[in-house]
Amino acid sequence: MSGLVVIGASYAGVQVALSARDAGYAEPVTVVGEEKSLPYQRPPLSKDFLLNEVREPQLILRDDAFFKSNRIDLVLGQRAVEIDRQAKQVALAGGARLDFDSLVIATGSRARRILVPGAELDGICYLRSLTDACDLKGRLEQANEIVVVGGGFIGLEVAASAAKLGNKVTVIEAASRLLERAVSTIVSRFLLDAHARAGVDVRLGETVVAMTGHDGRIAEVVLGSGTRLRADLVVVGIGVIANDELASTAGLKCCNGIVVNEHGSTEVPGIYAAGDCANHYNRFADEWIRMESVQHAQDQGRVAGLAIAGSHERYDSVPRFWSDQYDLKLQIVGLSGRSDQVVTRGSVEDGRFSVFHYRQGRLVAADSINRPGDQMVARRLIAAGISPAPEQAGDCSLDIKSLLKADEKTVA
Repeated sequence: MSGLVVIGASYAGVQVALSARDAGYAEPVTVVGEEKSLPYQRPPLSKDFLLNEVREPQLILRDDAFFKSNRIDLVLGQRAVEIDRQAKQVALAGGARLDFDSLVIATGSRARRILVPGAELDGICYLRSLTDACDLKGRLEQANEIVVVGGGFIGLEVAASAAKLGNKVTVIEAASRLLERAVSTIVSRFLLDAHARAGVDVRLGETVVAMTGHDGRIAEVVLGSGTRLRADLVVVGIGVIANDELASTAGLKCCNGIVVNEHGSTEVPGIYAAGDCANHYNRFADEWIRMESVQHAQDQGRVAGLAIAGSHERYDSVPRFWSDQYDLKLQIVGLSGRSDQVVTRGSVEDGRFSVFHYRQGRLVAADSINRPGDQMVARRLIAAGISPAPEQAGDCSLDIKSLLKADEKTVA
């Protein structure tokens, strides 16, 4: 029995299946997941889950009854090992073969490994899955001195969680500031100060060149400067790699991910890709990019699901990202790369502010700390191509929502 087969049971894969069903797709739908657990939320893994504020059952996206009621068959604990384009079949590691009319590859990404001497020692952890999180949570309860390699979202969230648990934490970041590619220098400095207040030692412009151990367990982290840091636990967060090998082996075009069009379709009719593993042209970036966020995975998965059901809506969502660290909610809308002007709205001192990014006079992104209202407005402004003057964006006495209303009146 053919129909729709989705490889990958996280946000993108689940959204594809649900959107296809909601749009009237009546053929069989099968979602294949390598992990044995039901599809689950990933953002809490580095935060609330580590802090025991969320338990494993609370992470589940939808229960088994929900998938059954939507006639979605879950094949869990099975790894897809081959795509046969001619036979229109997916081969699983256990020997089973699934026929498909339409196929979606939503295989996500995996943590990039650190390649230094000693990287194989016990006590060096990565955080990508629920299994990783369970292992890390147990280790955090026993650890005292933790080194986090990487000052990106995962690294900083784990650092914040570990500090709240009372651990001594050191963050090693090779760049000159935190989240260098994602946020403004203003937000970077603010986060650096927040971590320092929590007792986290952040080392910028430093690299890890080796790790040493005792009886097979991590004991020290050696930096490029020659500094040696004691550590009984190391968490590495230095980026991810697209899981596009299955697609590449099947002859699909891949370049830092599986290349797809605005409908999530590859160059091969009937085969789609969505989420972390997909590379698409993004008008907000004005280039081909691969994005890693829950919102992107769901939005692109939705478009692919609609296309499979015969409703061809273009993927055109404004990029959005977020991170919770301590009592701070960082939200980002748009893509700030290559911006040439920034303006601050709100109070950095009070911990409630936004930074609006401009490129050649056009609003392209906004970073916000504890100002969700700014994010909602900035998202609509960027989507509509409306750019308030920098002095307007920085003027808190001006309700920038009024600019949206003014534009609507002009169109009317």
